[in-house]
Amino acid sequence: MPHASKTLTQGHAWFARSVGVVLVVIGAILSVGGLWLVLVRGSPYYLPAGLGLVASGALMVRRRVRGAWLYAGVFAATLVWALWESGLDGWALTPRLVGPFILLLLVMACVPNLTRDRDPRRASLGLAIGASALMGVLVIAVLLAGRPPAPGAPTLGPGPLAAGSAGADWPAYGGSYGAQRYSTLAQITPANVGRLERAWLIHTGDLPATAQARAQYGAETTPLKVGSSLYLCTPKNILMALDAATGKTRWRFDPKVADIHIPYTAACRGVAYYAVPGAQSGAVCATRIIEGTLDARLIAVDAATGRPCPGFGFGGQVDTTQGIGQNAPGMFSITSAPTIVRGVVVTGHQVLDGQKRDAPSGVIQGYDAVTGKLVWAWDMVRPERTGAPPPGETYTRGTPNMWTTATADEALGLVYLPLGNSAVDYWSGLRTSREKAHSTSLVALDAATGRKVWSFQAVHNDVWDYDLGSQATLVDFPTAHGPVPAVILPSKQGDIYVLNRRTGSPLTGIQERRVPTGGVEPRERSATQPFSLYHTLRKPDLTERSMWGMSPIDQMICRIQYRLATYKGFYTPPETQGRYVEYPGYNGGSDWGGVAVDPVHGVIVANYNDMPNYNRLIPRAEADRKGWAPRGQERGGSLKKGAEGAGDPQAGTPYAIDVNAGWRLPLTGLLCKQPPYGGLRAIDLLSGKTLWDRPLGTARTNGPFGIPSHLPLTIGTPNNGGAVVTAGGVIFIAAATDNLIRAVDLKSGRTLWQDVLPAGGQATPMTYAVDGKQYVVIMAGGHHFMETPIGDALVAYALPGPTSSSAKGSNP
Repeated sequence: MPHASKTLTQGHAWFARSVGVVLVVIGAILSVGGLWLVLVRGSPYYLPAGLGLVASGALMVRRRVRGAWLYAGVFAATLVWALWESGLDGWALTPRLVGPFILLLLVMACVPNLTRDRDPRRASLGLAIGASALMGVLVIAVLLAGRPPAPGAPTLGPGPLAAGSAGADWPAYGGSYGAQRYSTLAQITPANVGRLERAWLIHTGDLPATAQARAQYGAETTPLKVGSSLYLCTPKNILMALDAATGKTRWRFDPKVADIHIPYTAACRGVAYYAVPGAQSGAVCATRIIEGTLDARLIAVDAATGRPCPGFGFGGQVDTTQGIGQNAPGMFSITSAPTIVRGVVVTGHQVLDGQKRDAPSGVIQGYDAVTGKLVWAWDMVRPERTGAPPPGETYTRGTPNMWTTATADEALGLVYLPLGNSAVDYWSGLRTSREKAHSTSLVALDAATGRKVWSFQAVHNDVWDYDLGSQATLVDFPTAHGPVPAVILPSKQGDIYVLNRRTGSPLTGIQERRVPTGGVEPRERSATQPFSLYHTLRKPDLTERSMWGMSPIDQMICRIQYRLATYKGFYTPPETQGRYVEYPGYNGGSDWGGVAVDPVHGVIVANYNDMPNYNRLIPRAEADRKGWAPRGQERGGSLKKGAEGAGDPQAGTPYAIDVNAGWRLPLTGLLCKQPPYGGLRAIDLLSGKTLWDRPLGTARTNGPFGIPSHLPLTIGTPNNGGAVVTAGGVIFIAAATDNLIRAVDLKSGRTLWQDVLPAGGQATPMTYAVDGKQYVVIMAGGHHFMETPIGDALVAYALPGPTSSSAKGSNP
């Protein structure tokens, strides 16, 4: 027994010394990093804290109980500092206190074996009492952070029902070409949505065949519903028609798009439905489905059979690359649903970002919906031309493009184009005056002629990749003189603008404010930028306190990176000296999911991202050494990999660009900015005031080193995809990286119901009715950029039991 006791005592001593060594190592890292942070004028906390850990660890290695008390003192000081910096924000306290608290527990466990100074029992008891109190504070704070802030319950005022809402049918990508993403269906309500269950699930069969293709998939599809059929496209443009009540496949058409044509993402966000005026019922292609493909074709098939329409172009397809000129596979594609207005199919193209100045044109084209003949083409640099370029010439290369979906006003005969940047996002010196005038702008064209009617610019001479990704939304905006036809324009920088859709003049306040200048092209930077006085989803500028991580060490690293980078606030211009911070990042604010609008109660529903980018301009010689080359010119002919914006060559300019999207730590993969990273907000349409705002997405699939935490805590994740709002007072949205679809109460913002999807839900849901039964459908296809699981499932939900007349709604 004496021998066993001695062995046990030696084991305890070994444990105490091991904890001491851990403290010394962590303390040394914090001391070195803390000194660096002080030298770059950062927080002074880490240096003395690190030195304190080194000293306490050294004492514990010598089995001195003073080491434990010293660490307790460091922890107490850390608690005071953390509360001073963060208050009771649990997510902010996490990197500041969780790791140190775990170390405190280890130190407590060692106290009985630190016997050389004083009675260990008294020391252990004191530490236990103090630690328990501190733990209580920490747990309460984390619980507060894990719940969304309690939103208000505003009284939603009634308003006029705007034309163009969806009802039993969902005949256009945004519900209607006005893109309200609102349905008059009311069978599903906050009172019964908790009973929602899966009605059916089908697999499209379009899954990536290779590892490289898998790293480029993102379905993003929102189906249409007309009559008794659903119509959708898969990531590689396979068209499908399904029975809307059962999900059974009615027909399938594969246009045979090769993998080589995949841009950064294989995506088809939607298709268009067209009924030919005056066509005989049952005639071939009297009703038709039209889609754009990754290889830039427009394809029209019979809505009843899926067979190509013989009178549309050549055998049912049109090559939209005519007049484009040199075009490497994947550089020029169609990923968004066409818009049809007054019989004209309007489409833009995704021109691959950041590849080269001499990229294919961003021309907008209008085709006859019956014949496929080119009706007009709008080349912003040559607006006098309304058709194809003459032989031997091309549309102007490298101009801003429309990769997202246009909105249409059939009554006014106008189509509204959200435009992006010129082909090179982060260098503006070679842009023409007309490119600068139209980049990151909403442009209204006459749908019959393709002539510009008006334009509104959201960013002057954009070098932040703030291209307008959201489809604009049409509303009747209430004013003192009565409702005015308006268009709501969300933006990546977070500002929301309300414009008269006849003239483009603002209906709400916009102010030109001074912004940071200088950077690599000081003469190119505008001294002011337009700021919306109506509403912004943008949060305050970053500070060093905004930096995050899962421990003091990685938070310290992010603080050092923050201090080393150039950051002058919103619109910090690109710099050549080291890194610079762009906040919001290019995936910030509203992206291609757009907003939903309840026109009856006058509420805008907007999901948004809240993440910075950590950018660096790369000199041309260095980019060449790295082998960064435009699509089609890669060494060995391999396709460029990686996320969009990361390592873009920007050939033809002095600099390439390296974008750390989301600003991640290289080892753990965690984001440097404090949560939340995305949210969902309800906005009063009349005043622009926030009704409620909540984080969107839980931490269940996220964690350090890519390991899912499985924690249901609401952290607010990055999100892609939009929302749909119904007359029943329910918002349906997936979008977040936790693979959940949610039903959210329009009045309060509270989650009423959720379900785990078979893959990522980076798509916008839609809703419709068949025989009086309301369904909600979402594409669970995942997304490589959002790092969610790839899949091919289309999932439909409905209430159990018999149908109800309350789901009938009205057709638009």
